[in-house]
Amino acid sequence: MTYYGAYAALLLAAYLGRSGRDLRQVLYWFILIGLFLFVGFRFEVGCDWIGYLINYNYPIVTTYSEALATREAGHWGLILLLRDLGVPYQYLNAVTAGLFFLGLHVFARRQLDPLAFLVLCFPILIINMPMAAIRQGAAIGFMCLAYTAFIDRRLAVYVAWVLLGATFHSSILLFLAFAPFVVGRFNRENVLIAAILALPGLYLLSLTEAAGIAESRYIETELEASGAVFRLAILGLTGLFFLLALAPDWRRKFPDDYKLAAMGAWAMISVLSLLLVSTVIGDRFGYYLIPVQAMIFARIPYLSLATSRQFFTIMPYAALTFVFVVWTQLSWHFEQCYIPYRFGFG
Repeated sequence: MTYYGAYAALLLAAYLGRSGRDLRQVLYWFILIGLFLFVGFRFEVGCDWIGYLINYNYPIVTTYSEALATREAGHWGLILLLRDLGVPYQYLNAVTAGLFFLGLHVFARRQLDPLAFLVLCFPILIINMPMAAIRQGAAIGFMCLAYTAFIDRRLAVYVAWVLLGATFHSSILLFLAFAPFVVGRFNRENVLIAAILALPGLYLLSLTEAAGIAESRYIETELEASGAVFRLAILGLTGLFFLLALAPDWRRKFPDDYKLAAMGAWAMISVLSLLLVSTVIGDRFGYYLIPVQAMIFARIPYLSLATSRQFFTIMPYAALTFVFVVWTQLSWHFEQCYIPYRFGFG
């Protein structure tokens, strides 16, 4: 199967990349470009294909001023721009994939092993977002840029990236709750404040048109996200593992991005509570945290552990592979939306 072959190639690249920095650098660029082409120029692949094709051919707005008045102005503005250029619908997928991978690349370059980070993003984040939910995929690209600004302690830039991401998918607004801590200290009291600040964001988001659509589509119809429980469980376990085993050494060795990793870990644990509302909504918020999860996983080889570091280095790959295989084998969603994989313009 195409997806297994692609994933196997990525795992092989991650293994070969251990041989040296120069080879790892070459493999990273080869895989980044390859993944962009794989995602951006898919043809009739992804559950979003028909829906966005209709949006592209019959947009709800006809002018840029009308687009600016919508909640997802970036999305509708991009559609109008591409239509004005006279390019086919597939270019919408290519541009949104470009936004996703641009953000992912900028964040990856901050990692000690960008190649491992990229590979760890594939089986859940890359397959499910820019290949099947292009608006949120673009928003996650902006979120990765915001994470980079968070590390650099640039508050205005962080807020700007989040707000730009909201022009594609308003769910990203929840992460404005991180803003007070871009320059503020991270401690237990501030974690509690962040949780409190997130509540108004969730409430305001529930009032938006996008949340209304999500509620009618996902909650009232009792449609559950395929594999969501497993994906959120891995996030929660990652958060616990970081706080219990990795945090002290990380703080000592990598103080620059410790606060982001720690806040991400707490958020990974907290997002499990959204399962009480809907697995789909919890899943949607969880995707924004996967870049931080991949950062944690890719950093394990550089941290001191009380037990076998090699075992814990391999475990994330094993866990993600297990979820990926189970999902692709048992999910009706995967069979209907991703098979067969086709590339190009038909």
